[in-house]
Amino acid sequence: MADSDLRTKVSKYMSYLLRHNPENLQMDDKGFVRLESLLRKINERFDVNEHFVKQIVCDSEKKRFEIVGEKIRAIYGHSINVEIRLPEDQTVELLYHGTTLESVSKILKDGLKPMRRKWVHLSTTEETAKEVGKRRTPNPVVLVIDAQKARKDGVKFYKATGGVYLSKEIPSKYIKILDQHFFHAKP
Repeated sequence: MADSDLRTKVSKYMSYLLRHNPENLQMDDKGFVRLESLLRKINERFDVNEHFVKQIVCDSEKKRFEIVGEKIRAIYGHSINVEIRLPEDQTVELLYHGTTLESVSKILKDGLKPMRRKWVHLSTTEETAKEVGKRRTPNPVVLVIDAQKARKDGVKFYKATGGVYLSKEIPSKYIKILDQHFFHAKP
């Protein structure tokens, strides 16, 4: 298996364990598990060492994980209950969210909700939102969120990483389709 393929597979497995199903790992209320325990679990499927796992954490553009001392956790993306305190943002003006064409009308009516996760995930750039949306559809629709206006009305945004922001819910009145003529071109 090529090194990049192995990195991707291990990273996805780490995300699964640390975000959704820690299986038998002892996870504290902040989402941390012992790095050595995670490595033992990963080694049930993949032959990697601690350095390999630490490189995944360090080299990740999206900064999904953090290591503190001898423990590791996912920073965002959880569907399980963990208490992660992130800094509340007071300055970002616009955020973006990539989604499927099928979901747009419901979002524009009901707003963005976390669905199976604990938070709504937002991006700082149109490009990142489009890439995230491509996980679910080859032609994602990018929505723009007026974070400045939403914040004035009490919506809170939290900075998970340099490019990922989280919110509990975004009411529809703060959401618009980024490329309006995209929609008018559809029957």
